Amino acid sequence: MAANGDAAFVAEIDRDQETRLRNQSSTSQTRVPVYMPPQSKKPGSSVRHGESDDEDAPLLSPSAHDYGSANGDSHNGSDNGDEELEWPGEAELRRLPWWNRPSIYWLLPPFLLFTIAFGGIIIPKVNLIMDLVCTGYYASNTGDPMTDPLDPGQQPDRCQNDAVASRSSLFLMYGSLCSGILSAITSPKLGELSDRYGRKKFMLFNTCGALFGEVLTILAAKYPETVHVNWILVGYCLEGLSGSFIVGMAIAHSYASDCTSPQKRSVAFSYFHACLFAGIAIGPAMSGYIISAREKYVGHTEAVLLVFYIALAAHGMFIACLIFVIPESLSKSRQQAARQRHKEEVEKMGPSSDWINQLRHINLFKPLEILWPTGPGSSPAVRWNLVLLAATDTTMFGVAMGAMGVLLVYTRRQFGWHELETGRFATIVNSSRVISLLVILPVLTRIFRGKNGHARLRKSGSDLFDLSIIRAAIFFDMMGYLGFILARRGEIFALSGALAAVGGIGNPTLGAALTKHVPQDKVGQLLGATGLLHAIARVVGPIIFNGIFAATVGGFRQTVFVTLCATFGVAFVCSWFVKPHVYIDEDDKRHAGQSTTEEIP
Repeated sequence: MAANGDAAFVAEIDRDQETRLRNQSSTSQTRVPVYMPPQSKKPGSSVRHGESDDEDAPLLSPSAHDYGSANGDSHNGSDNGDEELEWPGEAELRRLPWWNRPSIYWLLPPFLLFTIAFGGIIIPKVNLIMDLVCTGYYASNTGDPMTDPLDPGQQPDRCQNDAVASRSSLFLMYGSLCSGILSAITSPKLGELSDRYGRKKFMLFNTCGALFGEVLTILAAKYPETVHVNWILVGYCLEGLSGSFIVGMAIAHSYASDCTSPQKRSVAFSYFHACLFAGIAIGPAMSGYIISAREKYVGHTEAVLLVFYIALAAHGMFIACLIFVIPESLSKSRQQAARQRHKEEVEKMGPSSDWINQLRHINLFKPLEILWPTGPGSSPAVRWNLVLLAATDTTMFGVAMGAMGVLLVYTRRQFGWHELETGRFATIVNSSRVISLLVILPVLTRIFRGKNGHARLRKSGSDLFDLSIIRAAIFFDMMGYLGFILARRGEIFALSGALAAVGGIGNPTLGAALTKHVPQDKVGQLLGATGLLHAIARVVGPIIFNGIFAATVGGFRQTVFVTLCATFGVAFVCSWFVKPHVYIDEDDKRHAGQSTTEEIP
């Protein structure tokens, strides 16, 4: 279901975690760097001898044990049998005890629980909003609201009409605006702060924002005479202030970036997307059956609220795991080093660093500068690749966001679906997406890259395999939405959704392809920029697509799917202009830096 696609495309406010360790070996592309004892920096000293004082130096003091000889032989490697490390960050992780060693496998199980709760309330929340809007509609028009509009099973569904569908679509658009605008402001900042203070703190903050938002939804449903439906919009605002799911998924990706080698990152990202869609496949089906069974005894409203209570308990368990079980992926030394660098940058700004001056010259689009890099190591091909990939990623995310609420309102209006039927639809669609992410993408990666493909692709930029996956994913999405246009039966509509879900393999591949174009110490900044673009898409997408649906629901109500399919077509065209094997060359940057250093008298 596209409601799920919403978080699937998230992409990502990410990290410069292991990144700085990679800089210690980036002066040599294929060999292990020679150990140099620490020396005081002197004017005119070479870049290598000055590396320990350089801003790009490794955060942990290197020792001879950590380096190899000049010819690439592992120092003391024959004694312990260690092989060449896949990436520099692995050395630091190996020194940690197993119970304190960050790994995606610590985060995945509780993250799955969180996504089940997230998926379980998506459909009930939209239907709850439709019912509350419906109550207000009949109350304002007749002065006699329905006896119990939240119990459609006990009377004809009077909410299944064009006027209520149009108002509900607009309400969802307002909610997306509240959340999207605020998350566009907070997402880059939260991503930046997670680089300096760790990932877990901001996962907690993000989860608490969602939790308080759902509490307001419960109050609005339980006490509609006291708590107006518009209080749900306040919940959307709280979600936006905490970064919404954009920050949640992005920081999860950042956690994966901190403890995964670059060339295995797309598979690691796919595990998180698979977790997301597994939760969103299981959650709606579970909530549908719970509501169907429970409403026989307590009524529809209380049955729906039971799902929200279960979701709150799952949120609480996720928070407990973050506090007591999951290890932090950024060590204290790395956090301190990041804070020190930030302090130095602020000091360089001088008086302009004052927060009043910063507000006066605030530029929300400044994070996007990373998408147009200049200077040594960059090239026009790199710049256009970054722009095109970011545009493709943002377009796909915007389509997912625009379709999220529309799909739920459309299926209720077109097919008369409620929680149970929509839950089955979501399960079919997201099961297809999970199979694509957990089976199809890893198998294709193994076939075309081999078991040790990461060793050959350390500095390759996006390759033809990445681009082929992205293009195929967009094509499947486009065909699925074409099926939505043509489907007049619920079964065909569900099959079209399953076909579109295969396009989920493009989401992690796009994120990984973007990170391959920049040095490791710029990954966090890059994913912060994509997070900003996602937040903008979250505002623009619902405005456009909910507006189209609200305007055309009384006529050709499939118009919105025509627009969505055409938007995928634009993304498909953009993907063909991306060039393989280009990236910012760190060696060129270092050579330029060395030349500048040698010219200093």
